[in-house]
Amino acid sequence: MAFIHLDIRCLYILLICTAFGSTLSSNAGIKVNPPQDFEIVDPGYLGYLYLQWQPPLSLDNFKECTVEYELKYRNIDSASWKTIITKNLHYKDGFDLNKGVEAKIHTLLLGQCTNGSEVQSSWSEATYWISPQGNLETKIQDMDCVYYNWEYLLCSWKPGMGVHFDANYNLFYWYEGLDHVLQCANYIKANRKNIGCMFPYLESSDYKDFYICVNGSSESQFIRPSYFIFQLQNIVKPLPPDYLSLTVKNSEEINLKWSIPKGPIPAKCFIYEIEFTEDDTTWVTTTVENEIYITRTSNESQQLCFLVRSKVNIYCSDDGIWSEWSEEQCWKGDIWKETLIFFLIPFAFVSLLVLLITCLLLYKQKKLLKTIFHTKKEAFSNQEIH
Repeated sequence: MAFIHLDIRCLYILLICTAFGSTLSSNAGIKVNPPQDFEIVDPGYLGYLYLQWQPPLSLDNFKECTVEYELKYRNIDSASWKTIITKNLHYKDGFDLNKGVEAKIHTLLLGQCTNGSEVQSSWSEATYWISPQGNLETKIQDMDCVYYNWEYLLCSWKPGMGVHFDANYNLFYWYEGLDHVLQCANYIKANRKNIGCMFPYLESSDYKDFYICVNGSSESQFIRPSYFIFQLQNIVKPLPPDYLSLTVKNSEEINLKWSIPKGPIPAKCFIYEIEFTEDDTTWVTTTVENEIYITRTSNESQQLCFLVRSKVNIYCSDDGIWSEWSEEQCWKGDIWKETLIFFLIPFAFVSLLVLLITCLLLYKQKKLLKTIFHTKKEAFSNQEIH
């Protein structure tokens, strides 16, 4: 019986290997060509590039199969590739034009014509880069862009280290929805040189890549351009909260409350950082609400203070910039004594003054009554004599 079971197992293995071998042999002769005319096209949108291609040759032989394309792309110095599988003949994305771009694509074939297995073509490759002009030292330095309170954008920079006195910089920008690249209409200047840009209202610019190029002009040298990509909701700096209140509910519980910062940012988009000080101890916590309850560490604490700042939270952005700190709000344990002294001293002074004035009036009134009495007494005495 052992030999019979062994023979049956061998038969099963033989059948599986035969079926798998026949599948491999049937697919071994199936080959698909890579996509044709693969290229990276720059439409002039400061880093928003088109990757496009044409169907492979001899595709009519695979009408019963699904044809897809696996696209991989990256900036040349990036450690990882972005991967897209699509049936389209084009794809668009943003790239850092300070660096080169490379991409590769191949055809994927799947369906009845391949017996359900996937057949891949060889790769087609393409690269793109902007030929650099000007020395690296001529690029701007310390580019900084802040979207203040989700209302207006301010970008600033410093001139390059190796530029001549006649050099000046210009800023251009674009985001999806604009028909063409625009130049800054409101430059910030220092010594008649452009060092920043105040942007007008940017309609429908949130949650889109915002492309910037700052290049320069000089009669005596080439200026190296600089490229940047921002998402505006990630560089929002809100206003600080105001109208802070600190209430001691009982011997232990404290209520901290503040107003939601003014402006177009929805209340649900805020996160708050609270710095709380109890006597000489300070600690920090965060919350998405504009109110928090905390417990005193000691009933004998004499001073409680807090301040708060705001930022756009992860539900509305990938990142954000903390606002400035609010003004500090404090509570003092002996405030009732100070209040008592504050009111008691003036009250005592006023009371004493009133008492002195009253005594003086009474004294004058008494003296007046005495004078009247003596006058009447003398007149009465004179009448009796006559």
